[in-house]
Amino acid sequence: MIERAVALLAVMAMVLAACGGDGGADTTVASETTAGGSATTAGGPDTTSGGGDGGDGGEAPSGDPIVIGSTLALTGPLAPTAAIHKVAGDLFVERLNANGGLLGRPVEWRVLDDESVADQAAALYERLITEDQVDLIMGPYGTGAIAAAIQVAERYGYVYPQHTGSLTYAFGYECHFPSWPTGRYPNVTNPELVFDALESTGNPPETMAFVINQFPGSMFVAYGNPDTGDPQDARGAVAIAEERGYEVVLDVQYPLDISDWGPIAAQVRDADPDFVYLGALGVDGPNLIAALDALNYQPAGMFMQWPAPGPVLGAGESAEGVLSVTAFESHPPFTDDPDNAEIADAFREAATEAGIPYPEMETQASASWAAWQTLVAGVEGAGELDNEAACEYLRNNEIETIFGAYTYGTEENNYYGDLSYVKQVQDGDWFVVYPEEYAAPDRTLEYSPDN
Repeated sequence: MIERAVALLAVMAMVLAACGGDGGADTTVASETTAGGSATTAGGPDTTSGGGDGGDGGEAPSGDPIVIGSTLALTGPLAPTAAIHKVAGDLFVERLNANGGLLGRPVEWRVLDDESVADQAAALYERLITEDQVDLIMGPYGTGAIAAAIQVAERYGYVYPQHTGSLTYAFGYECHFPSWPTGRYPNVTNPELVFDALESTGNPPETMAFVINQFPGSMFVAYGNPDTGDPQDARGAVAIAEERGYEVVLDVQYPLDISDWGPIAAQVRDADPDFVYLGALGVDGPNLIAALDALNYQPAGMFMQWPAPGPVLGAGESAEGVLSVTAFESHPPFTDDPDNAEIADAFREAATEAGIPYPEMETQASASWAAWQTLVAGVEGAGELDNEAACEYLRNNEIETIFGAYTYGTEENNYYGDLSYVKQVQDGDWFVVYPEEYAAPDRTLEYSPDN
């Protein structure tokens, strides 16, 4: 356990270091759209921001654009998932402008490529705020970049919405507003949810293998962090599995930039677990599946923490039965709300056009959408373009997002609770299967260690 804690601290040291200089390229600027109507209602800010038909009639936004700056991992190992956030942000800004803009002004989203490097993200946010003098910021993709850039946001007093930060104990800035729906203790709630799902079948696994990406967020979920002083942080998926009586037959880590999956696959095969818990990011999952296929070995079950959903499906039959966590999928009951259904349809069209392998509104896209809704709610609620006022509004008012209504609070670093569900690849697509009340129609979790 001490070795794991040291490894986590070493990774944290790398991702939190913020270096100077430019780094990265200004890869895209979202164009202004000036058609459409008002985004506000008499009851307060319209935080659905384009949940209807995209706007028709009313006054078009006018005046100088409100510039929102951010970085995304448009290249590097995190790019397959960051591309989803790029499409979601582009679509949101387009629809926001088509509905009257923000405070009646057009919105421009200025995105820089942090190349999946955390310290580069920090340097680029410094540039966006001090040189480009953007009015607002949106957080980057990936826990490492979020942890590095939050220091910049706090130094300059910017509201800091972010969509994917899982290193929850490290984000104490009071104007940090996370839409990542794992709650404050994903190291406990996420594995508990997955293990509950497996046990709901009546035939859970007896042995487990843990294969964990050395990314800060996945390390925290797998091992916890005993050094925060909070006992809830001290345990993770591996310890919880042992507490539940599962025999851990393999516990191995791999670097973020891994290129050869053969040795990892061989260790999994030799351990021959009933279930593989993969602390995955991006294309880690399909890469491990391919390496296992090359050995003619397939475990009875596999969970992937935060994969890019399309590439997993690209693994074909070998991906059948794979589990992951989600907070939104493009099927009932999540699309029972007509606004959510319309947003999911619009995202599908935009993502298809952008060449996203899995163009559905799922957990990454929906978290991104909720982060943009949060930013708009804060500014519209404050009634002025002022970061301090927007922060104050968000800390004291309920807002509506694609996940429903919630209130941010400082008790748990502004995380509002774990909204996760378990999804599974069945018949070549993703479906929520647990808990039962959120499962897709006619879908249940399929797992047997005897397969």
